[in-house]
Amino acid sequence: QVQLVESGGGLVQAGDSLRLSCAASGRTFSSYAMGWFRQAPGKEREFVTGISRSGGITSYADSVKGRFTISRDGAKNTVYLQMNSLKPEDTAVYYCAAGFSLHSAASQREYDYWGQGTQVTVSS
Repeated sequence: QVQLVESGGGLVQAGDSLRLSCAASGRTFSSYAMGWFRQAPGKEREFVTGISRSGGITSYADSVKGRFTISRDGAKNTVYLQMNSLKPEDTAVYYCAAGFSLHSAASQREYDYWGQGTQVTVSS
């Protein structure tokens, strides 16, 4: 069992930066690939970015490529999402997820555990 707790969300202005954290419980953090997803009001949840178990492979949605960076710290059992040059369209609830065996980082159904989400609001 893995429990995920996101933090770091808030209200920022367009162009600002924000860093989200996702703390994972348990001693098997390194066994899981991690991902960030987001859900805007009235929209379906969508893939943002993913990172492999080792941290050596990352992937990004086109909408955030070049602005967002995912990383993980095994010593702290935490995955981060650094968000720069934020835009109003980035406004959403952001969720982190853990997957033991992924064929596609962007496939939500392949993730085993989900956090409760953290709200990010970007004003124009």
